[in-house]
Amino acid sequence: MTSGFSVSGYGPDRVGLSKLLARDSVVRRLDWPLLVSALALSLIGTVLVYSATRNRTELNQGDPYFFLTRHAMNTGIGVALMIGMLWIGHRALRTALPVLYGLSVFLMLLVLTPMGATINGARSWLVIAGFSLQPSEFVKITVILGMAMLLAARVDAGDRTYPDHRTVAQALALAVVPIVIIMLMPDLGTVMVLAVIILGVLLGSGASNRWVLGLLGAGAGGAVAVWQLGVLDEYQINRFAAFANPALDPAGVGYNTNQARIAIGSGGLTGTGLFQGSQTTGQFVPEQQTDFVFTVAGEELGFLGAGLIILLFGVVLWRACRIARATTELYSTIVAAGIIAWFAFQTFQNIGMALGIMPVSGLPLPFVSYGGTAMFAVWMAIGLLQSIKIQRPLSA
Repeated sequence: MTSGFSVSGYGPDRVGLSKLLARDSVVRRLDWPLLVSALALSLIGTVLVYSATRNRTELNQGDPYFFLTRHAMNTGIGVALMIGMLWIGHRALRTALPVLYGLSVFLMLLVLTPMGATINGARSWLVIAGFSLQPSEFVKITVILGMAMLLAARVDAGDRTYPDHRTVAQALALAVVPIVIIMLMPDLGTVMVLAVIILGVLLGSGASNRWVLGLLGAGAGGAVAVWQLGVLDEYQINRFAAFANPALDPAGVGYNTNQARIAIGSGGLTGTGLFQGSQTTGQFVPEQQTDFVFTVAGEELGFLGAGLIILLFGVVLWRACRIARATTELYSTIVAAGIIAWFAFQTFQNIGMALGIMPVSGLPLPFVSYGGTAMFAVWMAIGLLQSIKIQRPLSA
């Protein structure tokens, strides 16, 4: 073995610097545009979070650098988790997947007990020893890996050329369990992300289009049923009502969206200047360090700065698509497809709700928004993509 990490994904080797920089080393085989773009997004997010919170004494406990420090620390932990995922390898995770899946479901069930905490209307958090944890973020990863393992098992073994109907049904059953639990919280935003992930996984697996069309129909029917049966909380219904009619209650349910659009619109081409945004400094946009962090970029960095963020997300998705296309193993392709669907939809949804073209759903902007669990999950996903990249044949 000639790499700093085992290319087979089972652990490190002790090698010299010359071997580390060899053609087949991990360092040389990493997808650097992907890594640099993700790092740039997290660093930009650190600055935006600081701008949004430095004057918020009711949030930062009197320390203007409180959120900046924690966001940088979350990014560092996320990068460490990425390295850990790369060290283990996406293939080796197959053996531990039943345990990981069971643990993630167990943690979500704990959210429904007195240990759970309600934040921003959704009971989707665990508070342990003063630290908050959102188990549903990790479920995105376990659902992707679990469905990929089931859908690709017989194909990668050479028994079939595509997943059969029974296998697809088993994979869907695996995904339905956490979705049902999340609906009980309820956390509609995460359910939407998981639904898109499932579609991405099925498309990446080569499953019959009848399954995809059937799921789209079932999703539409389910949305109507959820609305009619009163499963949604009142605040969630109000969010959709405000999206359908932006003029509805501008001082109440429509306040967030209206203020977000004012902030972004006031930035113009080049922005008002970092830390100079009147909407941000005046604290007019609620949850600006999390759900509406894009408004800080739009106001203070303008169209050019906001466009740079979108461009960086484009690079992340482009490199992820290249990784998915280059691998010859269906399991790897499905994992990459699920991550692409996750990143693409959540980015579009978050930026869309800041612009007023999507309903408010409480989804953070990947890599940019403040939040520990969400940051850890997206960097673990980057680790999976990098593992797929380095573990494929050099000729791929």
